[in-house]
Amino acid sequence: MCNKLTLIWRVGLVVLCLIINLGITLVPPALGANVVDNSGEIAKGLSSNISLEPIIPQPIAPHLIDPIDTKPLESNPPKPAYTEDQLQAGNALTQKAFALTEQGKFAQAESYWTELIEEFPENPALWSNRGNAKVSQNNLKNAIADFDQAIKLAPTATDPYLNRGTAWEGLEEWENAIADYRQLLELDPQDAMGYNNLGNAFAGKREWQEAIAYYQKATELAPNFAFARANYALALYQVGETAQSLQTMRNIVRKYPQFADMRAALTAVLWNDGKQGEAESNWVAAIGLDPRYRNLQWLEVNRRWPPQMVAALEKFLKLQ
Repeated sequence: MCNKLTLIWRVGLVVLCLIINLGITLVPPALGANVVDNSGEIAKGLSSNISLEPIIPQPIAPHLIDPIDTKPLESNPPKPAYTEDQLQAGNALTQKAFALTEQGKFAQAESYWTELIEEFPENPALWSNRGNAKVSQNNLKNAIADFDQAIKLAPTATDPYLNRGTAWEGLEEWENAIADYRQLLELDPQDAMGYNNLGNAFAGKREWQEAIAYYQKATELAPNFAFARANYALALYQVGETAQSLQTMRNIVRKYPQFADMRAALTAVLWNDGKQGEAESNWVAAIGLDPRYRNLQWLEVNRRWPPQMVAALEKFLKLQ
């Protein structure tokens, strides 16, 4: 057994889905993050420098590193030696923190991360994980302070930059988010989630062509990264590329028939195309999977659909 704990929880496509499945509203998430994926496969194909161990069953958007048996980050300074009892106690607390996260009990999980930080203050992953627990409670500024400390301890680790960028997005601090995602991609140019989130930040700025380019890059790196492909389709619709947007949506639904977000998007696009029967069919599927798509404010503020997509679904809802 090694003599240090290493745990990272990446905000991108794992725990946000836990939040969604539990019906909890988070801060305005990145475009494509706060959506239910009922396919069970959308998180697959992500390019990552992390191997996910069986800590949390993997739905989709924070991200995890196993507590034990991981190599120390090269940027970390030498750590004090810990006893076997300390390590075992730390791992027990870790499992409790992840279990509470899975249950949506983020404040209680945060208390365990705090306890772990008191015992292992030099471990950057613990600071990052506590930051994610704070993000899940919409405590964004304090979360950023934790991510700052994680980055100070491990400046070449990618996950704290992604996590901090997500928090900046929640505060609508788009330039800060972009800076963090660019730093992540400088460290790991193959990180598909980094490109997706960079697209999200540009979408927040309403710079749609830039967003499209980054979503497309994410899908090139990880062809099964369905959220990036969905974001790409939505952004295409925003800039008037309706035919390509529709075809992309159809392809996604063909592969992931229980992807509520794309079912709802297809409803809007097909209705405005005059294909009422097909639109109604997709709508029945969408609201059966996630009834929040009836709520236009949720779509605009929480899910962060582009304005043209929200307007298209509004037409359907008003005329239905």
